[in-house]
Amino acid sequence: MFYSLIGKRFIDIVISFTALLIFVIPLMLIFTLLLIFNNGAGAIYTQVRTGKKGRLFRIIKFKTMTDDKDAFGKLLPDEQRITKVGRFVRATSLDELPQLINVLMGDMSLVGPRPLLEKYLPLYSQEQFRRFLVRPGITGWAQVNGRNNISWKEKFEFDVWYVDNLSLLIDIKIIFQTVVKVLQRKDITSADPKTFAPFNGRN
Repeated sequence: MFYSLIGKRFIDIVISFTALLIFVIPLMLIFTLLLIFNNGAGAIYTQVRTGKKGRLFRIIKFKTMTDDKDAFGKLLPDEQRITKVGRFVRATSLDELPQLINVLMGDMSLVGPRPLLEKYLPLYSQEQFRRFLVRPGITGWAQVNGRNNISWKEKFEFDVWYVDNLSLLIDIKIIFQTVVKVLQRKDITSADPKTFAPFNGRN
């Protein structure tokens, strides 16, 4: 109880602040310059996501695609807009690093269910909505158990399991497994800009 109420947030603040100051900010400056050079546009983008108790916030990520459009002003397909640098950033999960700012601000936690799109809010079942009892995370139980290789139903089951079993040891286990999977470039992210089917309330 102490960990979920106080300890988890304290650790989030200490780790995110330390990582941003010592490691992430210098790395972000390097990738910002590379992404600006490759994208021809800004290196950071934000998107509205759903946080704890259904509260909306803007998630911060590295921009991995250009804003190139066709003759009709419509954005080109993702696979035509992703840059070489952007592909590498996705493949190594480095595009997630700016979310440490979200953690420091209190929108997110280091570990928790991944924050999903606002448009999914009306589609969750009562049981699935329990995932919003905790802050969303940069990584989570579903992410180290398959992420893109499992169904939405399984993702939500993992998310709810995490809510019911939240503890310091579970968080340490998830962070450790995340590091291993990122180094192996397995499950956590994909360099392929095509995404799995969007959640429709049934899948």
